[in-house]
Amino acid sequence: MENYYLAQGRIFDIQKYSIHDGPGIRTIIFLKGCALRCRWCCNPESQSFDIQTMLFEGREKIMGQDVTVADLIPIIKQDVFYYNRSGGGVTLSGGESLLQPNFAPHLLHACKDLGINTAIETTGFAKWEIIEKYLPYLDYVLMDIKHMNSDKHREFTTQPNELIIENARKIAESGMVNLTIRVPVIPTFNHTPEEIRAISEFAASLPGVERLHLLPYHRLGQGKYEGLGREYSMSHIELMSNDYMKRLLEVAKRSGLKCQIGG
Repeated sequence: MENYYLAQGRIFDIQKYSIHDGPGIRTIIFLKGCALRCRWCCNPESQSFDIQTMLFEGREKIMGQDVTVADLIPIIKQDVFYYNRSGGGVTLSGGESLLQPNFAPHLLHACKDLGINTAIETTGFAKWEIIEKYLPYLDYVLMDIKHMNSDKHREFTTQPNELIIENARKIAESGMVNLTIRVPVIPTFNHTPEEIRAISEFAASLPGVERLHLLPYHRLGQGKYEGLGREYSMSHIELMSNDYMKRLLEVAKRSGLKCQIGG
């Protein structure tokens, strides 16, 4: 067994047969811990690195477990057939996998040794020397750009955006991965045509970036806040219509990128 198979990290879920978190059919590993506190976060159980108890469908559920790379590889290998047939693989999500740099790169390394395609979903909020540990073992990076205005970004996520913007450009300029920009479209935060235009123009300025995904706001995680004994501050926000999202899509397309709703 390789030494890095002994690396330990903390996860809270594994989702198989996903088709929305990178190309093909994928296994999603959800890691604990995030530096942001986005008001609309649909995985509030991911934010704290601590193991938590959440009330789920009337029963207490433990959110978080410590695993090694060796624990996860047999689970991942169960679906190699589907990865190979569909061009899929493994995606690390969260939370934020960049906050577990002594575990996540080793898991990606093990996947690459097995010929499995790899991806991460990330906020990009980490020091560049940490991100550099991940890039050699990644095929795809799905990175959120939530807003171009740092003050508004901080208001809704608790963190400014300068480091995120800088890292997006560095990842793109590295030429090491296929970078897709994602935009969670949130009413009262970044849902105006002007805000979407600014983000899409920035994305189009990144070397090699061809795709931008608009992710419509939803309330699928609201019950989790209740299960954790937390208030969901976005409950008063109305969902956007399909027609309105299509209008934003047309705005984004003017950047020259291949844009889509969802993904």
